[in-house]
Amino acid sequence: MTDEGLRERKKRRTRQAISDAAMDLFLARGFRQVSVADIAAAAEVSKPTLFKYFATKEDLLLDRIADHREETARVVRDRPAGVDPLDALHRHFRDRLADRDPVTGLNDAPETIALRDILYGTPSLAAHLMRYAGASEAALAEALAETGADPLTCRLAAAQITVVLLALAEDNWRRVAGGGRADDLHAEAAAAADHAFALLAGGLSVHFGQPAASAR
Repeated sequence: MTDEGLRERKKRRTRQAISDAAMDLFLARGFRQVSVADIAAAAEVSKPTLFKYFATKEDLLLDRIADHREETARVVRDRPAGVDPLDALHRHFRDRLADRDPVTGLNDAPETIALRDILYGTPSLAAHLMRYAGASEAALAEALAETGADPLTCRLAAAQITVVLLALAEDNWRRVAGGGRADDLHAEAAAAADHAFALLAGGLSVHFGQPAASAR
């Protein structure tokens, strides 16, 4: 392995160690009760080293959902030939529901529920979540623009799709928080996703997909 490869591997391991240490502390004590110094000590790194990887304490917790930030854009860009963007996003969300992906809200694992409570119960984290959603929306708009649609239409479509996905996840979280089991709620969540994407298709199909059956 090259020196560059060794350095990159060490960086990945250090970053993961910091992220894991932070998550363990957050889940054990709560977000507000954990300091950056606590996390650095648990990960056996200095505070300056920690800040090379994570700019804020909020970023340490949100690292677990960072991969989802441009997920909708990736789905649009990587969709199979002949599949329109809306259909690809619909299928992807249905697949994630089936996998009980926490990003869909349909996950009742104790750690996921605890993380969700921290995320939505901490104002500074809620603000960061909104910025994450904004970045996701902007990336999706860029991906949609690659279909040839005009930029304004792409921005409006990305905003609608992003809000719909957030609303679906929020509804699923609410049902789980009310004591529902993810397995029992799956059929209802899938039907809600179908309904939501049918509504989207009714307005956006002229640009990005086929019209919903009810809109024909």
